[in-house]
Amino acid sequence: MVRVLPALVIIGGVVLDVVTPARVTAAPFFAAAPLIAAPFYPMVGTLLVAVFSLGAETGLRIKTDSLYTVTATSELLTVLVVSALALYINGVVRRSGERLASARIIAETAQRAVLPRPAERIGGLRIAARYEAAQEGAFIGGDLFAVQDTPYGVRLVVGDVRGKGLEAVEAVAVIIGSFREAAEQEGTLEGVAERLERSLLREGTRRDGLDVFEGFTTAVLAEIPHGEGVVRLVNRGHPEPLLMGHDGAVRTLVPRDPALPLGMSELGAWPDRAEQAPYPDGATLLFYTDGLSEARDARGAFYVPRERLDGRIFQGPDELLQALIDDVRLHTGGGSQDDMALLAVSRPARGEPERRRTMPIVP
Repeated sequence: MVRVLPALVIIGGVVLDVVTPARVTAAPFFAAAPLIAAPFYPMVGTLLVAVFSLGAETGLRIKTDSLYTVTATSELLTVLVVSALALYINGVVRRSGERLASARIIAETAQRAVLPRPAERIGGLRIAARYEAAQEGAFIGGDLFAVQDTPYGVRLVVGDVRGKGLEAVEAVAVIIGSFREAAEQEGTLEGVAERLERSLLREGTRRDGLDVFEGFTTAVLAEIPHGEGVVRLVNRGHPEPLLMGHDGAVRTLVPRDPALPLGMSELGAWPDRAEQAPYPDGATLLFYTDGLSEARDARGAFYVPRERLDGRIFQGPDELLQALIDDVRLHTGGGSQDDMALLAVSRPARGEPERRRTMPIVP
């Protein structure tokens, strides 16, 4: 509608001038048209609207034989000056848009550099990961995931840094960098968690006054040993992952001993204890941040992943995540209040076709 408004304004001005007495002027309509076009049209389009406005004003004055009157000259000069102002505004908006686009590209590049999407297959497992920003065009946030094949099995981390913007991305970089190193070197999952804790505390001390490092990070770490049908978990205050069976049954992997998030050891310290759960062939592990579980609909009802997924079967982890994203958008009406990171890890079923028929999520 906005795109055609300048034309409608010019047409309205012509009609007004024709059907009203000579003392009524339509010049404000012709002056307004290029101003309306300036924020939405390209430079050439704004210039064309200005030309048509001047042309309409000139044509009407010629029709009434009043082109060379003082009033007509004043009106034409007004339209001309306003048109020049509209072209200037158009240039400012266009340059601002280019700078914003560049900033978004830089932000996206930084996010992808810090948070690269894992390969589709790691250690014999099928992997899918998504990062969904709450605001369209925003790529910087504090949600994170990483997957790595190690001598001890496939290890992964999913977390959520308190805070937003570049400071949160710096914390994400610290956590993922520490995880990459610790996952290869530490013999236990508990050791990996301790390394992450020390990294955050050390960085907070080094960057004294940087609020995000004085905060905390919720995280869940997992280890899937090669050739074993189990998964080991250390949960540091993060939403519990879901285990989806090949038959669609969904189980929440709730830790027996809740622990504080990373970066809060000063409030109380106790040793991490990895908990083990069966991870059979054909099953899928779903890890997510609270942007998923805290998404609300118009009535304020939270999105409950387990209820929405129970009984559903998907072709693979990527199809699962896409269905989740679509369903969250349906639940919230398209406007989530928080970023969300999703990671799905599927163990291929033995003796079964790798791809299954997709059953869509329904509200």
